[in-house]
Amino acid sequence: MSYSPPQMHLIIATREDPQLPLSRLRVRGDLTELRAADLRFSAAEAAAFFNEAMGLALSANEITALESRTEGWIAGLQLAALSMRGREDIPAFIRAFAGDNRYIIDYLVEEVLRHQPESMRRFLLQTSILERLSGPLCDAVTGEGEGSARLEALEKGNFFVVPLDDRREWYRYHQLFGEVLAVHLKADQPDRAAVLHRRASLWYEQHGSAADAIRHALAGGRCRASGRPDRTCLA
Repeated sequence: MSYSPPQMHLIIATREDPQLPLSRLRVRGDLTELRAADLRFSAAEAAAFFNEAMGLALSANEITALESRTEGWIAGLQLAALSMRGREDIPAFIRAFAGDNRYIIDYLVEEVLRHQPESMRRFLLQTSILERLSGPLCDAVTGEGEGSARLEALEKGNFFVVPLDDRREWYRYHQLFGEVLAVHLKADQPDRAAVLHRRASLWYEQHGSAADAIRHALAGGRCRASGRPDRTCLA
């Protein structure tokens, strides 16, 4: 690539970042990138997809709700459209559309989770109880290390994680993906979520975030009458 002629253009389509000097190419102005955020459907594009391509007659509010729930993810929009075919109560379906939809579950399990090593699947399921993710918080919840490295690998792999800052410290899961993970955690380990919530509560308490600590303590089923987390149940 360093010695390619100026008229040459190389197009690479990949789910993961290729093993190329991307930072150097960006600085030199030799790189044009289209990432997940660029491929996200707008409300107008979602409207055209649902009502023109898929032959549905959704209102503007219904389209906005689905675009928000899927975060413009085209596969999610497609699966929602397939689920609505033949249904009479479309508004009720849209209100209930979430990560427990069978098409969403089947797609993400088949296309994403099944191809991950066991250690990564375990990490994904255990951290699904978190609204925001950081390396240290994930380590506290899972009881393992490498949380920061795993989050960075998920981001580089365009793996349904959304960065919340420019320092690669905080992330969140795509809404539907996080919900699918939570469904699987509940199905595979029904008693595990409470333990994970209590670990998250202790971490937040130690880091001065009382609101998050109390929220996770309540979700973990243990909270003092005063509303403060009970340390005896957080281990």
